[in-house]
Amino acid sequence: MEILKKRILQDGVCFEGGILKVDSFINHQMDPMLMRLIAEEFVKRFSDVEINKIMTIEASGIAPAIMVGYLMQLPVVFAKKKEPKTMRHALTTTVHSFTKDREYPVSISGEYLNSKDHILCIDDFLANGNAALGMYDLIQQAGAHLSGMGFIIEKKFQNGGEVLRRKGIRVESLAIIKSLDDCRISFE
Repeated sequence: MEILKKRILQDGVCFEGGILKVDSFINHQMDPMLMRLIAEEFVKRFSDVEINKIMTIEASGIAPAIMVGYLMQLPVVFAKKKEPKTMRHALTTTVHSFTKDREYPVSISGEYLNSKDHILCIDDFLANGNAALGMYDLIQQAGAHLSGMGFIIEKKFQNGGEVLRRKGIRVESLAIIKSLDDCRISFE
């Protein structure tokens, strides 16, 4: 996705510690035209697998997941960072946030994730893979099938992609960043 890479170079901001800020077009203020192109690419890349539901974790993964769900005409479900009192049959796991450097529980209702589901997970970033492993844990708890995981940006130097691929998970990343050394963005 050359258009995505160009946008990351143009508007992405690097911070010490391997943090890439893309909140002007992906996860705070969103560019819906770019998000549609991103979703179209995910739809194309996962056209060969059975999928009946899209999944993500709140909050930054919701926009791309909704767009993919819209194009595929499939429901979208997201794991919540706080279990609502009204959630029945909650499946829960703990996720460590790289950006916020803290752990938090995430929950999803077993009413919306079950053994009949073939799940495509969509998220904005893949860094160390903690959020992805959390989604994977919830899918396993539900007895559902993971069809694949799609990420807008993968930070290869943080090894999350390697961890997921070693588990046999199909991972598709639209922009793979090799390095953010000296706050310079370099792609694979």
